[in-house]
Amino acid sequence: MKGIEFILLVIGAVAGAFLRYRMVSSPLILGGVLPVNILMINIVGSFILGVFSIVSVLWNLDTRYSILVAVGFCGSLTTMSSFALETSNLIDNRLFYTAAINIMANVGLSLDFLIGGRALASLIVLRGNL
Repeated sequence: MKGIEFILLVIGAVAGAFLRYRMVSSPLILGGVLPVNILMINIVGSFILGVFSIVSVLWNLDTRYSILVAVGFCGSLTTMSSFALETSNLIDNRLFYTAAINIMANVGLSLDFLIGGRALASLIVLRGNL
């Protein structure tokens, strides 16, 4: 890894970590038990990554931007480990139905928003080329 790539990685990671920290600093609980902060982080990160995956190809961006946005920012922002811990805590508390909802929501919505981000980016780029 070259110096500029390392700097881009650090900038992206710090920005993603800061946003994640801000988003989890005041917990949001749905229905009294379902933590939605991590869900929102995973959805937002997936959407950003979806948009970026299209924009970077269509605009032929230098791979350094992938280090900044995909690896640094989105990698630092989204979090499977926190999702796993929250789900494990729900299981430990015998909230099996809520744990299942948490799993389906995080995985399903993250995938949906990644695909949605790609679709939106493709639409915007195509309209810009008309």
